[in-house]
Amino acid sequence: MDVLSDLLHRARARNALVRQLIQRPPWSLTFAEAPALTVVTTLAGHACVRFDDPGTAPVHLAAKDIALITGSGRYTIADAPSTPPQVVIHGRTKHVIQGDDAAPGMRRSLAPRTYGDGLPGATIMLRGAYELRGDVGERLLGMLPPLAVVPSGPGTRAALDLLATEVARDEPGQDAVLDRALDLLLVLALRAWCAGPDRAPVWYQALADPAIGDALGLLHEDPAHRWTVAELAARVGMSRAAFAARFTALVGEPPLTYLTGWRMALGADLLRDTEATVAAVAHEVGYEDPFAFSVAFKRTRGVSPSIWRRRAR
Repeated sequence: MDVLSDLLHRARARNALVRQLIQRPPWSLTFAEAPALTVVTTLAGHACVRFDDPGTAPVHLAAKDIALITGSGRYTIADAPSTPPQVVIHGRTKHVIQGDDAAPGMRRSLAPRTYGDGLPGATIMLRGAYELRGDVGERLLGMLPPLAVVPSGPGTRAALDLLATEVARDEPGQDAVLDRALDLLLVLALRAWCAGPDRAPVWYQALADPAIGDALGLLHEDPAHRWTVAELAARVGMSRAAFAARFTALVGEPPLTYLTGWRMALGADLLRDTEATVAAVAHEVGYEDPFAFSVAFKRTRGVSPSIWRRRAR
């Protein structure tokens, strides 16, 4: 499994929420308590995304552009930057803030998961919300700024069409279909974003190198293995010295330093999400000696595994 696939697999919470909004201007939705990652796209018409931070300019979305919004800050999606908030959404609860008649179409169900007025000239918007898990989720979110816009292009268009077709259906297994269709769109959007100049994290850029990409795949596929630099170099067909130098240059840190950081991220999530003992967690991430794991964990997290677990919960 490649590194990006591994991050998505380990970080993703299932049952992602997908909704479609069809609304004529003026319309405006403010999202409070936003999830860790939101995917927003306009299938027809246009929209803009603005944050509450007055120093941040609104960002325009043309038809079939994709916005990836990270963090839990409050933001507004509207037909225009000047449209005041009409509805505030806390979690899955809508609060109308401009009287009972404000934006009535936003509350009208047109089909499963689809709301709005459905009249000609409307903006059609899809929104998918993810809750990402723990330290691995943070590594994935670290790829992105608070708002990343992926322009419409052939690489994402087919996935958008599939998601738009499926969102209004109500058939057996539909939630699973939407879950996977949204995953597909997210992966394609991440690829497109990282293809831009000076955007991708160094480890993502390193995936383009055949040897270093293979080595990263090995570390993610089996992080508990007792890897040495010599074994990694042999597995990818390089000398030890040349491999260590190239890995450090491309990834930004030596191979075993990268492995330790990845093991600590996995260990932190296991401590938070399971009842496994510290010794069991240590073994799961490649430490036969729980004391050695505790030392490494405290060095990277600043506290012992037991204290971290109590605080995380």
